[in-house]
Amino acid sequence: MRRRIIMSTLAGVTLVASTLLGAAPAQSADVPAEFGTDWHDPVTAAPPVARPDTKSCDVTVAEAQFRDFTPYKGTYAPPRGCGDRWSKVVLRLDGKVKGRQFDRLGYLHIGGVEVFRSSTPQPSPDGIEWSVEKDVTRYSDTFREDQDVEMLIGNVVDDTYTGIIDVKVTLSFYAGEFYEGEPAGTLHKGEPAAKKTPDRVLTLQDGTLTTPRNSERIVAEVYATGSGGGCEEYWYLTVPDAAPYSCKAGGGPYREVQIKVDGRLAGIAAPFPTVWTGGWSNPFLWYVIPGPRAFDIKPVEYDLTPFAGLLNDGRPHRIDVSVVGVPEGQAGWSTPVNVLVWQDAKSKHVTGKLTAHRAGDLDNSSTYTPGSEHRLDTVAGHRLTVAGYVDTSHGRVKTSVDRRLANTSVHRWTDGENTDALKGTWTDDETVTVDGRGPAKSTRTHRTYTMDGTTTLGAGDRLRTVLSLGDRAAVEDTRGGRRTAWSRLDDSYTGDATYTANVPRDQRHAVGATSERYRLYGSGGCHDRTLVTVQGTLTEDRTDC
Repeated sequence: MRRRIIMSTLAGVTLVASTLLGAAPAQSADVPAEFGTDWHDPVTAAPPVARPDTKSCDVTVAEAQFRDFTPYKGTYAPPRGCGDRWSKVVLRLDGKVKGRQFDRLGYLHIGGVEVFRSSTPQPSPDGIEWSVEKDVTRYSDTFREDQDVEMLIGNVVDDTYTGIIDVKVTLSFYAGEFYEGEPAGTLHKGEPAAKKTPDRVLTLQDGTLTTPRNSERIVAEVYATGSGGGCEEYWYLTVPDAAPYSCKAGGGPYREVQIKVDGRLAGIAAPFPTVWTGGWSNPFLWYVIPGPRAFDIKPVEYDLTPFAGLLNDGRPHRIDVSVVGVPEGQAGWSTPVNVLVWQDAKSKHVTGKLTAHRAGDLDNSSTYTPGSEHRLDTVAGHRLTVAGYVDTSHGRVKTSVDRRLANTSVHRWTDGENTDALKGTWTDDETVTVDGRGPAKSTRTHRTYTMDGTTTLGAGDRLRTVLSLGDRAAVEDTRGGRRTAWSRLDDSYTGDATYTANVPRDQRHAVGATSERYRLYGSGGCHDRTLVTVQGTLTEDRTDC
């Protein structure tokens, strides 16, 4: 099977269909023998955004139909009646599409700030509807003023691809400490406005950043996505030039998102191996349950506070984001940057200094072993430690950031790529320690991403994909060495779907079973939901907390 067949629909490849081989769950009378012309609307097991019990105001940000690559442009005005210090702001996208269409990638900018990035589900001929919610309270600074709005879900509509993507995006604002027209200090039940919300949200200007001179904490976020239909959509499957495979990258499949300040390495991160809703050659895996993060693409974050003393000099500083491992001159990655800033209201100028910068060597080894089944073993990793201090109105505050990345994977394939398999693990461990007033505070985050899948093209052009994905994180906050908060995330997806390739849609005889279990628990509570589908029918929806 050539790569032109098994690429995702984001690559602009003709869609084909599926049929499940092997054992399948027992079917009820309500489960069809194979996929039909309609199926359950897309759904995820992730928890809805918690909303406070306070007065709320809604603002429609965008309402558009996407037929091509023309952005929607509009304007935004802040809500009236809920004040301007909100306890929470929730974004909701409602979408619908029917006919035939690829999965598409989209973004929403308000005032130039990227507040949302998402991909779309693939529709049934009869049509689907879906929704996505996101907590966007961190962008409150942007929402307090009138802003320009730009949204794009690049699409192609013609005689073959008929799906017009129809979306509406709404922001819901929940009042914080007081309502408009009431005196400050008039308290209401709900979540109070918190210092956790940044004072400023900045974007780069011609690749440079100028921070307020009294910045005491600085965090950059990058919505890094490999997409666009080329091999970087499947970066984890790329191989060195010596190996006989259709997607090449001289350094192999290791990718790392780096951020630099004035040319100096300031942060490293592992990109999440997102699988879009046409991924792994098999849209029947994703019609109802998308892979982790496919609908809500989370940015990678970098704590740049150790560089605050340098950045606070009032001059623009160069900020560069790059993806290690991408072949020179090859497109396929998008890396928009927002910068979140917390200010010291009692200081006009916060000074400081970078006191430590230790960048380890980037280890990246891919070993190719030829044979009837080709094999590529990859082992890679990197470490960076930075530290610095700022002198604030409440004393000197020291911040250190230690980050360690690691990747191991085994890629196996046959001549012609009729069998193509990958088993990979990515870890991203980060410790941020802040030492100022009182005992030192530390946040340790251990992220683990996993992928284990095989696609085979067998007799009768039956294409089968068996795949499991994992998005896991363990977070622990300590103060003075004593744990103050903790959480565990385990978002696990499994799928097995088969169809007849290279035939018209009504001849694919596709079957498939998929499931997702999303567990989030810790000192803040518990969420545990399991979804199961067979042939596009939701057969189980269970909550265990």
